[in-house]
Amino acid sequence: MSLFAQTVTLAITGASGAQYALRLLQCLLAAECRVYLMVSNAAQVVIDTETKLTLPDGIEEQQAFLSERYGAEDDQLIVLGKKDWFSPVASGSSSPSKMIVCPASGGTLSAIACGASNNLIERAADVALKERRQLILVPREAPYSEIHLENMLKLTRMGAMIIPASPGFYHRPQTIEDLVDFVVARILDQCGIDQDIMPRWGED
Repeated sequence: MSLFAQTVTLAITGASGAQYALRLLQCLLAAECRVYLMVSNAAQVVIDTETKLTLPDGIEEQQAFLSERYGAEDDQLIVLGKKDWFSPVASGSSSPSKMIVCPASGGTLSAIACGASNNLIERAADVALKERRQLILVPREAPYSEIHLENMLKLTRMGAMIIPASPGFYHRPQTIEDLVDFVVARILDQCGIDQDIMPRWGED
């Protein structure tokens, strides 16, 4: 029996918005979820550009670095490579019931929408769709082209949920972190994961 509350697949791709992904990872681990994490090569570049973090190149080194940074327990954070076809997320028989792609690049949306499965992120999303499991995609782009919109509509019709990285302002944010937390809280709420970083509408 797992010691963790639940298991979530998190993929970070090369769209702007690395802050959302890192904060989401922190919150998932704090909520005692086991996380299967995939970071694309483009995402590593974005993380290095948008934050003060520089991820190591190796998978084991990334896992050790992020586990220490966010206080993960043993075996709580599992970092996977793009060709790790024998990982649980690659098969419907053992993949987690929830997958989040945050942020989701336009290229990733396109690949998932057409079932490309050229790497583990795309394959894991394909598995989530075919098994009718929860798939949340967090695009961060402006403006959206017709291609982006068509792919999001197609994915929504397949059962995926689109949560754009579009923070609200009714909570009167004071910092960039407040804006990031708005989006992260919405993702956690949709996953049914308890969070106290942002009150829901109508709550104090």
